[in-house]
Amino acid sequence: MCFSATASFAAGTVLLGAGFAAQRLARAAPQRAFAAIPLLFALQQLTEGFVWLSFDWDHPGITNALTQVYSFFSHVLWPAFIPVACWLLEPVGPRRRLLGAISVGGAAVSLYLLYAMVAYPITAVPVGGHIEYVSPHFYVAIVMSLYLAATTLSMLVTSEPLVRLFGGATLAAAVFSYAAYARWFISVWCFFAALLSVIVCLHLAVRARDQSSTVMSRV
Repeated sequence: MCFSATASFAAGTVLLGAGFAAQRLARAAPQRAFAAIPLLFALQQLTEGFVWLSFDWDHPGITNALTQVYSFFSHVLWPAFIPVACWLLEPVGPRRRLLGAISVGGAAVSLYLLYAMVAYPITAVPVGGHIEYVSPHFYVAIVMSLYLAATTLSMLVTSEPLVRLFGGATLAAAVFSYAAYARWFISVWCFFAALLSVIVCLHLAVRARDQSSTVMSRV
């Protein structure tokens, strides 16, 4: 099967390395939050690996607990965290103001989905070689639009080319995941987005190189 515990653990392990590398490459405090994205995706993918394993443990309580941890990343963390991380990267100007507005919308979505998770707990079921996360909540179209704005549009409006690449690739992955894997959209899109987060390392490496070149030119 194309997605499995092995795939999740492998992705999580690679992203742990990428996450630690990103932290070392972050030269300034405002970069730290953005640099944390691969590391957070690593934790999410490792959690999903254990969700996969829990299906064979015949212990619904463990599966449910792991599902809620995974869903905290997918539903609550990302729409609040990503626009704020982009806002911190952006210098003062109209783009930063727009990112501030997107951050407010992302926080609202996160709070709403956190409420929905408590009121209507998400369940995970292995179906067709993938994990289906059953996530019942109201106003699906509105929530999904705001969610996409927070997690992808926020990166597309920054002034950093590689951050925009990450945002565009993540949006394309969302469209592809919904078209090809609608039933398993949450799991599949998060998997692809996690892999794409290695672009964070590339962005930080380029920024570190540019900053070093600037320092050398002044010597």
